[in-house]
Amino acid sequence: MKRFSHLIALATVALSLSGLAHASAAGKAAKPDLAAGEAKAAACMACHSADGSRGAPAYPILQGQHPEYLVKQLVEFKEGKRKNSIMSGMAAPLTPEDMRNIAAFYASKKAKDGTAKNAALVALGEKIYRGGIAKKGVPACAGCHSPNGAGIPAQYPRLAGQHADYTKVQLTTFRQGERTNSAQMASIAANLSDKEIEALSDYIAGLR
Repeated sequence: MKRFSHLIALATVALSLSGLAHASAAGKAAKPDLAAGEAKAAACMACHSADGSRGAPAYPILQGQHPEYLVKQLVEFKEGKRKNSIMSGMAAPLTPEDMRNIAAFYASKKAKDGTAKNAALVALGEKIYRGGIAKKGVPACAGCHSPNGAGIPAQYPRLAGQHADYTKVQLTTFRQGERTNSAQMASIAANLSDKEIEALSDYIAGLR
């Protein structure tokens, strides 16, 4: 009986070690390949520039964005949860590994500072970003995206320096129900006026 118990114990240890080895191998296999990501990202250059930096204002700056957020958006473009005819087509052939590699490539780049351009609206944009609008039930953006716009990895995207044109369009489409992949943002944007959206977008562009 003791011998049988001893064999069971040995088998349990062996299975445990095997599981750890498998988990370790899986972890190594899942490590993003920046070179592969850069190669795949070549197709993104026309809109997002070579390294995801300050390309056309209509398209988001990807440089320095949290990789988890980028992967989430690519998955949702592919699955149709986020609507955009160009991005849906770009994401369609990507594998999960491709997405992780591309996201890691852009995330590895240091984001460059942007600037606010509308001096008349900076104060309003800052007030909303840092304090929200209590009477409208709009929370402070800083609560989720951090005071300097760095965001929170795996939860909320980096906003600092983002093109004002792009941010304005996203807030507007959230408000209008055209972008539906974040119920939280849709409910917040629903209470923002055109002027408030413009002020926020411009302030965020200069945030650092």
